[in-house]
Amino acid sequence: MTGGVAGTGGGTDGGARAEALRERYRETLGAVPPAVEDRLRVALAFGRLPTEEAFTALRHVVLADSPLGGRVQQLVHFGQLLALGRAEPARIHARGALHAGASPAELIGVAETALITSGTPAYALGLEIVVELLSDPPTPGTGGADRRSPCRVGGQAGGWQGPVSPLGQEGSREGA
Repeated sequence: MTGGVAGTGGGTDGGARAEALRERYRETLGAVPPAVEDRLRVALAFGRLPTEEAFTALRHVVLADSPLGGRVQQLVHFGQLLALGRAEPARIHARGALHAGASPAELIGVAETALITSGTPAYALGLEIVVELLSDPPTPGTGGADRRSPCRVGGQAGGWQGPVSPLGQEGSREGA
């Protein structure tokens, strides 16, 4: 069965409902992850948008309405994903933490904690993600949804905003 059946996720309001879900991700993470776009496309095509709406509502309660607050919640999420070895979701939540006001130093602290609880692979993944966020330029047209999206350091978009890149002169990886 495909979309277009009223009340099942299709119909004329399906696009507006899907856009409302995208906005929730933009509020929390600063962008809509590609995997979410894929899920929404499938949900719309097969009349399953209510499932995505229910999932997004639960996600909002757990993440956005958390007593931890957005910044801490995203840092916790980042750490849990490092421990699980889930690279792409960890990248998304590292960007979400920066979007919520976390600092690169806090991301490093989470990676260091992952070293203790989950070992070298989790720590190495965390530092790999931090290095990417500090050194990679944004990819135009992605809305920050790809792994090279801009991070916000010091309230400015565009990656590392310090006087010298933490990776050496001119942002190179030499001497790191």
